[in-house]
Amino acid sequence: MANLIEKAKKSIDELLRAAYEEAAAAGELPAGAELKGSVDIPKDAKNGDYAANHAMAGAKALHQPPRKIAELLVQHLKLEGSYFESCEIAGPGFLNFRLGQRWYGEVLAAVEREGMAYGRSEERTGEKVMVEFVSASPTGPMTIGNARGGVLGDTLATLLDMAGADVSREFYVNDAGNQVDKFGRSIDARYRELLGGYTGESLRELLASGSDAPDFPEDGYHGVDIIELAEEIIERDGGSHLSEDEETRKNAFISYGLPKNIALMEKHLDRYGIHFDRWFLESSLHESGYVKETVDLLTQSGLTYEKDGAVWLKNKELGAEKDEVLCRSNGFYTYYAVDIAYHRNKFIERGFDRVIDVWGADHHGHAIRFGKTMNASALGLNGRRLDFLIMQMVRLVRDGETVKVSKRSGKALTLNDLLDEIGVDACRFFFNAKPETHLEFDLDLAIRQDSENPVYYVQYAHARICSLLATMASEGSPVPAVKDIDSALLASEQERDLIKQLSALPEEVRMAARDYDPSRINRYVTELSARFHRFYNACRLREAEPEVRSARLALCAAAKTAIAVCLGIIGVSAPEKM
Repeated sequence: MANLIEKAKKSIDELLRAAYEEAAAAGELPAGAELKGSVDIPKDAKNGDYAANHAMAGAKALHQPPRKIAELLVQHLKLEGSYFESCEIAGPGFLNFRLGQRWYGEVLAAVEREGMAYGRSEERTGEKVMVEFVSASPTGPMTIGNARGGVLGDTLATLLDMAGADVSREFYVNDAGNQVDKFGRSIDARYRELLGGYTGESLRELLASGSDAPDFPEDGYHGVDIIELAEEIIERDGGSHLSEDEETRKNAFISYGLPKNIALMEKHLDRYGIHFDRWFLESSLHESGYVKETVDLLTQSGLTYEKDGAVWLKNKELGAEKDEVLCRSNGFYTYYAVDIAYHRNKFIERGFDRVIDVWGADHHGHAIRFGKTMNASALGLNGRRLDFLIMQMVRLVRDGETVKVSKRSGKALTLNDLLDEIGVDACRFFFNAKPETHLEFDLDLAIRQDSENPVYYVQYAHARICSLLATMASEGSPVPAVKDIDSALLASEQERDLIKQLSALPEEVRMAARDYDPSRINRYVTELSARFHRFYNACRLREAEPEVRSARLALCAAAKTAIAVCLGIIGVSAPEKM
């Protein structure tokens, strides 16, 4: 797949090495040295399209001042037939290259040839990767934090797939442990309240006022969704469960409520454009004995000890700041032990080379400690890689004020609420912001239809191009094949800036996948749209000469493709009309 930026850099390296060989053969530079240097894109276009520091990097080996080396290299440069039309010396010996017609034409040809596959590579071919994300507790509706983690994880998985990896998306379902027990007890409390004199309406009023029924467990789940589950059970079974003992009743309510909530999660995530390859149940680790087996492995390797009847992991020996409890004195395994077993399952049983967990900022310390744990040789990972994408918190703003949410009052704004209010496209684009920064999500901005709203701005650019190309085709000027245009006619600053931005997409995909930073695609496509708008305002189509018009139509078509590719990566629609 084409990465014209990398090709240009490699070409400069080869041109300079060939120039050095000629200068050495002429006796002007010492022979036998290896000319090395770096090639970068200058921030200021006045310094050329690419800048090389080979002359400065080679000064010691060549026993010459960098400026003199640069002069000799330029004298022997052969740019004919290359990507470049000129090379100038700047400062102490920088070599500034300017791109020529061939390179601009190849960019357009690459976009046309690869279409919606433009930006794909084979860099990670052969690597089996799992991205685990969302993994919200099935004890209640998905939150705004889950919404952010959802799009970051989903977009990262797409980027890794585009980089050639074999990618799986996974949702880890916490269907065992204290949270689930609390979930069952909460439904049980509501069930008894509704049968003992409270109405659903009165309970909702209490929650809205910030209060609750006096006998409801303080550590229970106070959301309206728990009331709704209890109402459904009463509608189905009446008061028949009152004759059961508390444990039987609780387990019956868990068996009813968890599948309902998991199905609802699946439905809402489907609406959000997220589909998992597997929903992995925590309970399966317990039922299979895999948690016990994993703790036993650690014990056999001398990495555990007993204290106060509990089993502890010697995590400090593995480089962490503290030891961790694996099994409590009551015989129940901790979440830490289950997490170790789950990740061992990912690597050992399912053969993933790399696992990426998308976690919230409150898990940062846990991620550091857990990363140390998974390096234990007893687990047998043998160099396989566990990474984390840690995302910061979200603050919702409406009318300049923070939107207050309260789980206790049952007024928490859920993912589904947000999709109702602003739609999938705005949610996915806004939540795909830089993970390590706190996100201030302006709900008013997200629904505005103007250039201040970035998702509208980008979608409008795509729709504008679609409309333009359709109009021109109806007037007898369809988009030509790139081979039939003269790319040298695309010589204005706006045209060349747009083509340079098109060339950057494969590199942006590569870097976003490498750095686990899906937000690079947001920034890239916003700048691409801005460059298209500048080009459109500066370079007319109808009034242009036929050959110029054809070249500009091909450029428009390439921009349309690249915008659609980016929106597809983020999971946002690319409308043809707005």
